[in-house]
Amino acid sequence: MAKENSLLSVGDVARRSGLAVSAIHFYERKGLIAADRTGGNQRRYGRDVLRRLALIRAAQEVGLPLSEVADALASLPAGRTPTPADWRRIASGWAERLDARIRVLQRLRHDLDGCIGCGCLSTKRCQLINPADTLANEGTGGVALRR
Repeated sequence: MAKENSLLSVGDVARRSGLAVSAIHFYERKGLIAADRTGGNQRRYGRDVLRRLALIRAAQEVGLPLSEVADALASLPAGRTPTPADWRRIASGWAERLDARIRVLQRLRHDLDGCIGCGCLSTKRCQLINPADTLANEGTGGVALRR
């Protein structure tokens, strides 16, 4: 009975996490969190799900894909709140990825300022960043950002 009282309904999780019930169901369908079912088929979540949802939200906030979040969550023991050591391990695994993302965003910010300053807003005609559309020979998309 004590364990049953410690479980949270989906509404409780939504209120505590600040997420919509539909988002909680989505993360469950994706295998990022898990719920037990009552005899009446109602979802019940362990309190550890609140930490997992916080991790998901933080990762999404910095632009990490759900596939990386799923890998990180899969490395955690099921049914218990992650420890500080668990969080450090995940954070150190993401640090290099986030550093690379920061470098790309900084280049984007710098290049965007240059393009807006030029006024043409055209990578085909731009004489400052892409004269004669030479970047087209290097591939598709934001070629300059990948340098």
